[in-house]
Amino acid sequence: MKSSFSLVDLFSGAGGFARGFKQAGFRILLAVDNFVPAARSYKANFPESVVLVEDVKQLSGADIAELVGEPDVVIGSPPCEPFTGANPRRMPDPLDRLYKDPIGQLVLHFIRIISDLKPRIFVMENVPGIAEPQIRKAIERELRHAGYRRVFFNVLRAEDYGTPSHRVRVFISNYKLVPKPSRRRITVWEAIKDLADAPAGSVLNHEARPLPERKARKVSRLRWGSAMIYYRGASRSLPNLIRLHPHRIAPTVLGSSRFIHPYEDRFLTVREQARLMGFPDHHVFLGGRDEQYNQVGEAVPVPLAQAIAEFLLEKLARGEDETQS
Repeated sequence: MKSSFSLVDLFSGAGGFARGFKQAGFRILLAVDNFVPAARSYKANFPESVVLVEDVKQLSGADIAELVGEPDVVIGSPPCEPFTGANPRRMPDPLDRLYKDPIGQLVLHFIRIISDLKPRIFVMENVPGIAEPQIRKAIERELRHAGYRRVFFNVLRAEDYGTPSHRVRVFISNYKLVPKPSRRRITVWEAIKDLADAPAGSVLNHEARPLPERKARKVSRLRWGSAMIYYRGASRSLPNLIRLHPHRIAPTVLGSSRFIHPYEDRFLTVREQARLMGFPDHHVFLGGRDEQYNQVGEAVPVPLAQAIAEFLLEKLARGEDETQS
């Protein structure tokens, strides 16, 4: 489906959020990210879009409007590190995470830009930690000042919308998001099994690398669902280097996470990991290998993004408006 509705993507990464919106029919006008490899990936995947390698702090809504006009929708995924419990250096005071942490302040810059652009719809994605009561109240207050009196903290699970991995995220929006869920969940092996027989070089970002002998011995002893290492987050220990269970959904894909293939003693390739986030195989990731993994893990899962986009497209097409006071 094609539509006349347009989109600006802030903190765009490699374009997982935008991919879902494009598949739903939106026109991607412009993206902003200050990480060069991610911006290169974005431009390769959305050549029709303007891609700015800029610090959002240095941009205004007027700058964006001058380049591409005023969009119908603004989406964005400010960095989650200040808010996630996986960060052992997260500031203890919740409000400090928003107002004092320089990275947390990027949420406020997202709000500043939508205050300038006044899109009909905005959607900002982050981890559940951004919905802690003090932070939530502060964000609601900032958005009211930006002209949006109705604000919803929508908690959605990616696996409910056809993503082969677990992921709980908060989507802050001026619409109550009720996307249509998938009829069933997709397992790891359903998502990646056909790649096992793919000829070398025939699939983008699908290059398997052998493990060092010592690590390979450790990996060979891992059972499905078990992890080789654990690291300390802000409040708990978290697993990494998990051997995936082929008949279940995968754990949350993170920029720092690596998964072990269910049947082979090796890491998943970037493409296999991207499959777990619902990326189509033609979506390319550029940069070094670790940068590619990070672009995958930091994205909004494509099936979830598309479900949100299709829901919003219907609202826009009907002329429904829950936006501004």
